[in-house]
Amino acid sequence: MSGTLENGVGHTLWLEEIAPEGPLFIDSIPVDDKGAFSYKYKMPYRSLYALHTAEDNYAVLLPDYGEKLKVKGDWNNLSVTYTVDGSPESQLLWQLQQLSNDGAAVITDLVDTARRYSQLLAQGVVDEKTVAAKRHITDSIYRAERDLQQEYICSFIEENMGSLATMIALYKSFNTLPIISPADSASLYYYDMVLEGLLQRYPDNPHTKQFQTTVERMHSKLVPY
Repeated sequence: MSGTLENGVGHTLWLEEIAPEGPLFIDSIPVDDKGAFSYKYKMPYRSLYALHTAEDNYAVLLPDYGEKLKVKGDWNNLSVTYTVDGSPESQLLWQLQQLSNDGAAVITDLVDTARRYSQLLAQGVVDEKTVAAKRHITDSIYRAERDLQQEYICSFIEENMGSLATMIALYKSFNTLPIISPADSASLYYYDMVLEGLLQRYPDNPHTKQFQTTVERMHSKLVPY
């Protein structure tokens, strides 16, 4: 893996595995005086990795054996700005991140609009009827974006069965709420689909085994006593 990071000169990245049992620190990676970095790692099995500039600022990667990933982005906002080449399944995760970025931008805009109209109401510039009408519009925009994100995630899972990226898709959220809720029995269809693909492609992978346990527990809760 190699790459360049704008505003990254003199900083140090860190790489962690998103292991089945939780985050596992792998190594620190220095960024040189040109903003470039490189790192080699021998994976014990196919897994997911997070390349961090900060605890809450990172790119999630899904490399395959022998791939030479190239990562670019802005150190200060890696999650939003990063791109990755040389790894098709890492690019799948990039697509999911773009979906989250788009959703976050919509939420930010809606919150800003609500705050602005609340201030205008307090100043007497608009009345309650105007605010209610605007709220109706913003609620419609919110529902449309939520539905769009759910449709995207469902299609993503169906189209990429067998990829570990489908597990990440399952756990995506919109406005802090899960897009595919594990509390919804209908969502088990997609959990089962993800598990089926992983069992076919990676039956002995630790991620598959842990996820199988998770799905079995979900099913057991639906069985009446």
